[in-house]
Amino acid sequence: MQNRLEALRKQYNVKQETFAEAIGVSRQTISSIETGKYNPSIILAIKIARYFNLAVEDIFIFEEA
Repeated sequence: MQNRLEALRKQYNVKQETFAEAIGVSRQTISSIETGKYNPSIILAIKIARYFNLAVEDIFIFEEA
């Protein structure tokens, strides 16, 4: 699954640490999501989307194989 998290975070000029704190996860979790090493739970994906006032599918792109 691909995502636009890093681009959005940079667009809003928010540091990984600040963003992580706001949604209740570690900075390492944000880094792992941004690099595609970790796919968030649906609950975490919703928290991320709400932070940016977007729909989950506007941030996370699921492509079937």
